[in-house]
Amino acid sequence: MDPELARQLFFEGATLVILGVPEGSEFGIDYNSWQVGPRFRGVKMVPPGVHFMHYNVVGKGGGLGDMSPRSSMFLHLQQRELRLFRWDPQEEEMVVAPQEEAEKLREELQSLDSFLGPYPYQSMRRWVSLSNHIKKESMFRLQPKCGTIFSFPEVLPTEPMTHTADRVQHNLPRYDSVCQSYKEGMARLPQMKQKEGTEIQFSLIPDKTYPDNATPTEITQHSLDLSYALGQLLNTHYPGQPLELLAELQFSFVCFVLGNVYEAFEQWKKIVNLLCRAENFSVQHPELYMETISVLYHQLAQVPTDFFVDIVTQSNFLTSTLQVLFSFLCSPTANPALRKKAIRFRAHLTKKFQWDFEEEPDDCAPLIVDLPAGWEPSSQSAAS
Repeated sequence: MDPELARQLFFEGATLVILGVPEGSEFGIDYNSWQVGPRFRGVKMVPPGVHFMHYNVVGKGGGLGDMSPRSSMFLHLQQRELRLFRWDPQEEEMVVAPQEEAEKLREELQSLDSFLGPYPYQSMRRWVSLSNHIKKESMFRLQPKCGTIFSFPEVLPTEPMTHTADRVQHNLPRYDSVCQSYKEGMARLPQMKQKEGTEIQFSLIPDKTYPDNATPTEITQHSLDLSYALGQLLNTHYPGQPLELLAELQFSFVCFVLGNVYEAFEQWKKIVNLLCRAENFSVQHPELYMETISVLYHQLAQVPTDFFVDIVTQSNFLTSTLQVLFSFLCSPTANPALRKKAIRFRAHLTKKFQWDFEEEPDDCAPLIVDLPAGWEPSSQSAAS
């Protein structure tokens, strides 16, 4: 690191003091992670802004396979801020210490200096490319109310169902009776829900893609072009701020890639699908799509070439989705600057991933409709 930059970060950067983490655990911030040694007390010289702290704590056995599921949290750090965390072995999570305690520790910070690792500044550009739309406000809006993001959150039964009378009340079989079928076996399992306050506060993606009282023709149009659904999502969660959706796109990607949260990957796919299938919306908001291409470019730079291929069907979700996007962004009628950027992005993906965007999209294939049982066409209909 440049000595002048190092000096500036030393005095202006934030400091994370992490106490009590068991030796052998994994601790990381942004795209950096380390195995915790006996001298580890945190990270210093952290550039101000939004960061992603994550950790896997080694169990009491101490074996390499005895690691807890990953937990993580977004942080917004200011210049010279000191943030103190302590590992709580009872709750098995990182707890933020009161700010008064952190300020008292500031007086002893010099003695802790040799126990603090410097933030790897060379990775900062990579992190910013994945998080530049995530601001303090969007971070707090999306993060769980408890403050911690769990890769495997705690789930609780919706109802106790501990007594036979409870099961009888819900017309469920007794636990000690013989199970007669798979369906019955599934019915015996308790209904579970995620512990309140641990849910990531993602936007609700609309199930219905068309307005009320839409005609069959309009339903078909809104099912092919998801501009209405995208508009509804933005009006509900980000009125007048369409670029805020990209903060959620980046938030969900980081939660999946660095936080190991599969639910976040599903949300990421839903948002990408909406953006890539909203042709009319792209005409009205070219600036959103200029930024969308930049966000996807940097995200796809972090994944292997076969990442999006379904193991069972060998189909690639992203290829077919981006194929629709390029079909209208690369057309001669598109915004010239947006068209130029889309063509360059398509060429980059073709070269890196060997993805073929020239085949006809699945959306253009003939639609097969299952007719009601017993329905037979009349001779006149058959002839026509």
